[in-house]
Amino acid sequence: MSTALSLWIEVPVAILLVLSGIFTLASAVGLVRFKTFMQRMHPPALAFSFSAWCVTLASILYFSARDGQLSLHAWLIIIFLSLTVPVTTIFLARTDLFRRRIGLTTPGDVPVPLSELVTPQAKDMASGTTQSGNSPADGVHHPR
Repeated sequence: MSTALSLWIEVPVAILLVLSGIFTLASAVGLVRFKTFMQRMHPPALAFSFSAWCVTLASILYFSARDGQLSLHAWLIIIFLSLTVPVTTIFLARTDLFRRRIGLTTPGDVPVPLSELVTPQAKDMASGTTQSGNSPADGVHHPR
């Protein structure tokens, strides 16, 4: 079932796959070289996207030439990756910003449970009672 493809197809496919490897290697170097989390998260996200695009284009070229018809099933993969990689990067960045805001700056720190950060008044409101024992919704104002 193995059919030889034209050199005009094999060369661009090979170039795209080598470019994909170069982008992935650059991503790994950036991940190791940079010091902070915010610096480290950008090379993998960007290089992974470029690498995935190169593999997708190589796949489309190869399978379209092999089957003799346009093969676009690989587009589903790259569309999914193009949507999820930026969203994941944003979530990771927001997590790092949250950790910085609550004072966790050293890499080995573990966040304090949110239950310890909540004030007693917020706990009372969540449980539906105040310090006087009345419900805040009973309409009675209780000065402190």
